[in-house]
Amino acid sequence: MTPHIGIQHIQVGRVNEIQAICQDIESIADGGAAFRLIIGDYGSGKTFFLSLARSIALEKKLVTLHADLSPTRRIHASAGQARSLYSELMVNLSTRSKPDGNGLVSVVERFISVAIEEAEEAGLPVEKIIRKRLGKLDEYVGGYDFSKVIEAYWKGHQSGDDVLKSNAIRWLRAEFRTKSEAKKALGITSIISDASFYDNLKIMSLFVKQAGYAGLLVNLDEMVNLYKLRSTQARTSNYEQILRMLNDCLQGGAQHLGFILGGTPEFLLDTRRGLYSYDALATRLAANLFAQKAGVIDYASPTLNLANLSPEELFILLKNLRHVFAGGDPEQYLIPDEALEAFLLHCSEKIGAAYFRTPRNTIKAFIDLLSVLEQNPTVDWTDLIETITLREEMATDMPHVQTGDNELSTFKI
Repeated sequence: MTPHIGIQHIQVGRVNEIQAICQDIESIADGGAAFRLIIGDYGSGKTFFLSLARSIALEKKLVTLHADLSPTRRIHASAGQARSLYSELMVNLSTRSKPDGNGLVSVVERFISVAIEEAEEAGLPVEKIIRKRLGKLDEYVGGYDFSKVIEAYWKGHQSGDDVLKSNAIRWLRAEFRTKSEAKKALGITSIISDASFYDNLKIMSLFVKQAGYAGLLVNLDEMVNLYKLRSTQARTSNYEQILRMLNDCLQGGAQHLGFILGGTPEFLLDTRRGLYSYDALATRLAANLFAQKAGVIDYASPTLNLANLSPEELFILLKNLRHVFAGGDPEQYLIPDEALEAFLLHCSEKIGAAYFRTPRNTIKAFIDLLSVLEQNPTVDWTDLIETITLREEMATDMPHVQTGDNELSTFKI
């Protein structure tokens, strides 16, 4: 599992990709928009990279949203799956002071605080300042109702009505299933539904800016779930939504908003079920032929393919993991540097090139090794690696054992 905090302590490599994301974040903060597809095999570090991008965005005073797509959560739907994804994003809303999510209330409270300060300076009613600051939202689909919900929250804040404040937050989190529920609770005859998923993300990006943040970054992982949809129409509808996001980000239709989507190569390249099956996306996401001709990578492309880690970078990664496992105390290291070299040599011999492409397997095996050594101080690391090698060789000799990348995901001790 990718940690939510402290990932800077183990991050190695992919300097150019990180620099490209940093430029995107700067563009979002400057009022622009950004769109990136992060493509890599299972275990290549997509989720880690998305988490790293999110942590950088938080440091740059952006608000971040993140969620994984699943059979019950997708970008476009008609049976509540898109609303479910939006709700999950709002629950995971994070700020620098709330990096673990549940930051929506803090953002709304900050907006109210900014409005109160401005009202005191101008000698005007707070309600007038709130309406003025939210006026730009009325230009967007659903913006008027969004503004009414924020005004309702202010009324609850002013009168001490916690129920009204709670209902406003519920609306913002897309927790109302019917319009009648929303009307009864807030006097508003609309809700955030499947059809308004993307429109409300655009509104939220403007709202967080009004609250004093630099912009909004949306991280969506496990995009391969769209590729797995059986219905051609369902896949096409979701790809149309992705096209809309891409066009808005590249053509100026969105402000202070960025998207980072994590997916596998087949999700992008498959011409029958992937993004390349949708002609408009295939042309926009096609590789830069001039970069290919020159043997270089175009880091300005909407698509970033995660580069393989080098042996040197993997060695540094293992050193970082050893350091974190020891609580930052070199005196508590369980194995010396030569053990790291021996471990990587074992990985190279037993897995081959795949261990550069999918570091997850190597990391899990290494943590397993450290765990055994921590719990059994009398065990020598050389015996463990020799045991691993012996058992792998025995498994290879067994005719019924498969040796694909997925099967060599761990080293049994």
